[in-house]
Amino acid sequence: MTSQAADQPEQAGSSRRSKLTPEREQEFFDAVLEEIRQCGYEAVTMDGVAARARCSKSTLYRQWRTKPRFVAAALRSSGQTRFAGIDTGTLAGDLREAARTAGAWSAQDTSLLQALGHAVTQDPELARALREALVEPEIVALRAILRRGAERGEVSAENPALEYVPAQFFGVLRVRPLLEGRNADPDYLLRFVEAAVLPALGLE
Repeated sequence: MTSQAADQPEQAGSSRRSKLTPEREQEFFDAVLEEIRQCGYEAVTMDGVAARARCSKSTLYRQWRTKPRFVAAALRSSGQTRFAGIDTGTLAGDLREAARTAGAWSAQDTSLLQALGHAVTQDPELARALREALVEPEIVALRAILRRGAERGEVSAENPALEYVPAQFFGVLRVRPLLEGRNADPDYLLRFVEAAVLPALGLE
């Protein structure tokens, strides 16, 4: 049986959406995201998530009805702005700290991004949830770091390289596993910032 067939919603009839505690709901979200990291989105079934979360499949269907809606909710629940709060007092220092921070969580988030790669091109809700949870908050935080640097006069607000810094960070995180079979760890990202990002911004 394919994952698509296994994940057709059960006939729930008039069953109501039961109320979960926030802690129990987060257990379900953690379970489905871990299943995706390990198996890939297409291979994940509600049966597998239910087994990992120690619940019945009907419980998941009562809450979220379909796998895409369940995964989208899980993605939104996982949103953490890792770059928020970085403020060393200098733009170079902030970008170095952002590199260390990104490297610390690259293995977890890169595996999730890769596992969802094809699915998000087919499902607009999943794509939107992925951007809202893992991409847009970090871009906003990085742009705030860059804006502070420009306001302090460390870099010209007209420097064309400013626009591409978020793409550079996300690009390296996604591409290194493909090119070298290894995640972009803190050391690699720090060397990347020193060699490519800071010179483009005219920083030492």
